[in-house]
This record gives sequence, C-alpha cells and structure tokens, in this order.
Amino acid sequence: MKRFSTILRHLGDQKKNIVLYFVCILLAVIFSLVSLAGIAPFLQMLFADDLVRPTTEPELSFSASSVAQYLEYQLSRLIFEHDKATALAVVCIFVIVSILIKNVFIYLSYRVMAPIRNHVMTNLRAGLYGKILQLPIGYFTEKRKGDIISRMSNDMNEIEWSIIGTLEGLIREPISILVFLGTLIFLSPSLTLVVLILLPIAGFIIGRLSKSLRKDSGTAQQELGTLMSIVDETLGGLRVIKAFNAERMIGDKFYSSNNWLNSLRNRIAFRRDMASPMSEVLGVIVLCIILYYGGSRVLSDPNQLELTANTFITYILVFSQIINPAKSLSTAFYNTQRGSAAIERIEEVLKAPITVQELPDAKTLSSFNDKIEFRNVSFSYEDVVILDNINLVVEKGKTIALVGSSGAGKSTLADLIPRFHDVTTGELLIDGVNIKEYSLGSLRHHMGIVTQEPVLFNDTIASNISLGDNTANIAEIEDAATIANAHDFIMNKEEGYQTNIGDRGTKLSGGERQRVTIARAVLKNPPILILDEATSSLDTESERLVQDAISKMMQNRTSIVIAHRLSTIRHADEIIVLQKGRIIERGTHAELILLNSFYKKLVDMQEIS
Repeated sequence: MKRFSTILRHLGDQKKNIVLYFVCILLAVIFSLVSLAGIAPFLQMLFADDLVRPTTEPELSFSASSVAQYLEYQLSRLIFEHDKATALAVVCIFVIVSILIKNVFIYLSYRVMAPIRNHVMTNLRAGLYGKILQLPIGYFTEKRKGDIISRMSNDMNEIEWSIIGTLEGLIREPISILVFLGTLIFLSPSLTLVVLILLPIAGFIIGRLSKSLRKDSGTAQQELGTLMSIVDETLGGLRVIKAFNAERMIGDKFYSSNNWLNSLRNRIAFRRDMASPMSEVLGVIVLCIILYYGGSRVLSDPNQLELTANTFITYILVFSQIINPAKSLSTAFYNTQRGSAAIERIEEVLKAPITVQELPDAKTLSSFNDKIEFRNVSFSYEDVVILDNINLVVEKGKTIALVGSSGAGKSTLADLIPRFHDVTTGELLIDGVNIKEYSLGSLRHHMGIVTQEPVLFNDTIASNISLGDNTANIAEIEDAATIANAHDFIMNKEEGYQTNIGDRGTKLSGGERQRVTIARAVLKNPPILILDEATSSLDTESERLVQDAISKMMQNRTSIVIAHRLSTIRHADEIIVLQKGRIIERGTHAELILLNSFYKKLVDMQEIS
C-alpha cells in the first residue's frame, strides 16, 4: 500500500465520491444477493408436490432457518390464494426487478468512478510535468529524453490501466466477497469455517506466482524508455544517419531493443493471463470440496436445523458468486503488481531532489545597478570538478567574453548566473547580495539568453518572440524583430507573424531561427545578456545579419559572451580564458596577444592576427 501512496494522495479530495461509489457497489451486491437467496426454497416449494407447505406464519428471527421458513410461508400463501403459475410469475418478476436494480447501481458506480479515475490521472500528469519544470537542468544531463517521455506517456498509461483501471475492482470485489462471505456465515458457520481455511491457501498460491511480475514490468518499462530514446535520436539525426549509411547499425540497435521488449511483454502477459483461469480452477476445487463436505452432512442427517437441503442449495448458489469476484480480484492483484513498476518510475522523478531551491523569504531583485561577482566559486558534479576557485567581477555595462577549449567550463560558468545550477563552494553575488537570496523569478527576469542552438517551439513566430510575456502587443513584437534583423523575412511569410514554424522551428532556416531567438531576447529587454556564440554554425550572409542583430542588442547592456569564433569578441572589455575549470589568462584582446600564451595559440589556430 505504501507504494500506492502517490495514487492515494490524489484521492484525498474525492472522499465523497469514493463513499458514494462504495454505497452503490454495496447496494448492487445486496440486490444480487437478494435475487439469489430465495431461489432455492421458491423452486422447491413450486415443484415438490409431496412437500408439506406451512399454513401458519412463523416467528421471524435472525437465523437462516427462520428466514427460510418465513419465505416458504409467504410462497405457500401465494400458491393457496392463486396457483403455482402465478407464484412462479411472481418469483420471476422478483428476480428481474432485483437484477434490474442491481445493474442500475452498477451503472451509477461507473458514473461515479470515471471522474475519480480521470481526476487522479490528470493530477498525476500535471504533477509530473510540474516537477519536470522545477527540476534543475543538471538533472537531465544524465537522463535520456526518450526515457522521460516514456514515463510521461507509457508509464502513465500503464498506471491508468493497471492501477486506476483496477481500482474499482479493488473496491468492488472485496465488498462482494465480504457480503457473500457474511451471508455464508449466516447460512452455516461451520461450513464457512472450511471455506475460510481453503481460500487463503488458494490466495497464497496466486500470490507466489505473481511475485516476479513487478520485476519484469520494471525492466520492460525501462527498455521501453530506451526504445523511445532511440526513436528520438533517429528522428533528430536522420540526415546524418543517411549520410553515413548508418541505417543498418541504428536499425539493428532498435530491432534488438524492440525484440527484447517483445520477449519481456510476452513473459508478463503469460503470467498475468494465468491469474483468471488459475483462480477459477482453485475456486471450483474449493466449491467441490464444499459440495462433498456439506452434501455429506445433509445426506447423513436431513433433519438438522443448521444445514437443511434448502439452506445448502442456497449456500452453494451464494458461494458460486464468490468465484467471479475472486477471479477479478486476483487479476487486479496481478495488474497492480505490473503497474507498481510504472509507479516507481514516476515516483523517481516526483521525488527527485530540487537542488536549486528558492528561500521562503527570498528578496526581489528589482534592478541591476552595479556588478556581478564570483568569489572563490567552485562547482562539482558527481565528484567531478567543473569549475575551480573562480574569481571574476562583471561590472554593469561591460562585455565579458569566455573562451577556452571544449569542456573548459565556459557554459557551466554562464549557467551559474541565472541559477541553472548552484555553486558548490564560494559565492555568486549581484549588487553585493548572494543570488541565492533573490527569488528565481526576479533574478531571471533581468537576464536574456541566446544559445548556440536556437530553441523554438511549435507555434507562431509571434508566440515564440513573446515567450514568457503575455502582455506584449504586436507593435512591440515587430520592434523587437526589426532590431534582430528578422522583420523583413517574417513579413515575406504568407501569414507573417502568425506563421507556424513547425517542430523546433524546422520551417525556418538556421539564420532565421537564430534571429527569432534574438528578437525574443530583445523584447524581454533585460539588463544582463548571456550569449552562447550564436553565429558559429551559420553561413556568411546569415552570420553577418545575426552578428549585426547581436551588436544592436548588446548596446548599453551587461553581456557575458561564450565565444567559439574569436573574431566576434575582439572588442570585449575583458576576455577570460578558461582551461580545465580554472582561469589561466585574462585581459583585453591586445593584452592577451602580447602575452603570447594560450589565447594567442587559439587565435593562431583560427588564423586571426
């Protein structure tokens, strides 16, 4: 039950509906029982010619024999006053009405359960997506994107059908079993004692066989995540796959994972499908034992009061009704074992620690007035030192460039400023205040980021430019696009700013995508800019347009530029050279050239003098 706490937590505000569902199921079971309870004595009274029918009304008491005698008397009176055909018609009408009422309550229970199930799944999906938005960027560096998508889609579906789908069975079937079992105790306590000995033995056998189902289900869900990752990588790199004739290699990787997943799912299906027939066989075995034991008692002493022939027939009819709920319950048990693996994968994300947290009494950064300062800042990820003892001051209005070899820590250093990661040791301050004391929203409000790979969404150009700003009007969006050298190409599109750019902006060229992201940053109008070289992958014409847009955007702003193409940062106020997470050189372009050291080698390699 502890494993299902995530599900139960979302049922907290559904107590009234759960109670209503419980009442509907209870009434449905009672009317099902009512339709069965009188059939045996009714039929015996109707068709046994030599039976002595009671003529005086017996005293009604809380016992099986008393209830049976009372029903016999009522039926006898009906036969005396009318005839057997009329009595039979009354019995048939009684059964039809009971079953009709039973099914009305079953339908009502479905009407109550459907909103409960959808409510839980809606909240669970919202909770998972909300947690994905909250988790720091570092969490996703070690996670496959396809695996995260698999948890949101396939694991959620598994929970819906394996857990939530059987939730009603986990409520309905125990209620049915308990009501029928209570009736059996009422009919014959001694015979029911035998049932209570045999049923747990059958349940133990089913439980043992389903033990390994959860482990196989967890492996299958993990493999499905791997499969989704391969598909995602294939779609993203299809051009490269074809160019390098790698279809066979990538295909073999997919087919191998797909075949292994097929094997796992077959194994899970074989165990799951065994639940219903096995529980039925075990139920029939128990029924036959009861038939033999109870029948022997009736035959050996027909005049005993506890277990008469009428009572025994009713007992067998009621016991037969336990078999179907027991089958459904065992199937539901198998399904919950299978679905618990999906819950574990969802909870792994939901319970992942949020390492970048906002203080309860966080300050609001209302304006950026002075400087950004790194004081003895170090950053480690899983015991690997990425940045080591960084001391750096970025004054307001200055442009600082970060250069160095791949893996030197440039992007990590820039990511610390908007708190995509938190420093491991040391302090990062804005206007003399540790950035951890500011609210995340107000901190990031003062920053604009343009990445090397444009990040766009499957929406209109206008919506992509105004991302995060619901108040921007079309005039402001057009002004931002003009500064970013994007207005002209946008107006040449058939629908202008309302043009949908497709998945990740695939309907635009590389230069157009980059200018849209620059327009987004311009519209935000932040005092601090973080630029991951936005022109390194563009053609000459696009590079000129984008670089011109960047130059316009950087005017009168504090800029941290991650430079791959050194020609773009020659006029930076200070160039920081990083190597293996440490600052090894710093100064202007001219000063670093005179040092004739690492920076000079980088410049020479790019044939810049």
